[in-house]
Amino acid sequence: MQAKTPKDSLTIYTDMVLPSETNPIGNMFGGELLARMDRAASIAARRHSRRIVVTASVNHVAFNKMIPLGSVVTVEAKVSRAFSSSMEVYMDVYIEDRESGERSLSNEAIYTFVAVDETGRPVRVPELLPETEIEKSRFIAALRRKQLSLVLAGKMKPKDATELKALFQ
Repeated sequence: MQAKTPKDSLTIYTDMVLPSETNPIGNMFGGELLARMDRAASIAARRHSRRIVVTASVNHVAFNKMIPLGSVVTVEAKVSRAFSSSMEVYMDVYIEDRESGERSLSNEAIYTFVAVDETGRPVRVPELLPETEIEKSRFIAALRRKQLSLVLAGKMKPKDATELKALFQ
């Protein structure tokens, strides 16, 4: 299996916020944004693995800015780390200023997907080779996030979470 880079999985999903997707004060529903992020992330994971993928978890979502009605929203998703059958996908969400066209970061999210075969059994995925500094940073942090998730789920003993322990030494 040939290793891939994050840019191999880059998925850009752009759409406009419509009235049916907003709350009573005219801002995009969080669930609507989560659905868009899930679609973009699943495409990124599929591009990396070239397999069927299923959402395993929504690890982190930060709703930092409200997204008003009529906004152009762009979700940029890339695989940030690949494990044996799972992939962490990091997303940046941008909104465009209506008049200037300038983009600003509004939200971030991290989802985990698992590649499966036609029967739903996990399958191996290619290794990920980060290239840029931000890709390398997200790659390193992904292992800490995975270990924390495993510790919290009771699937890893805290003493075995070497990446987490290193943060406190």
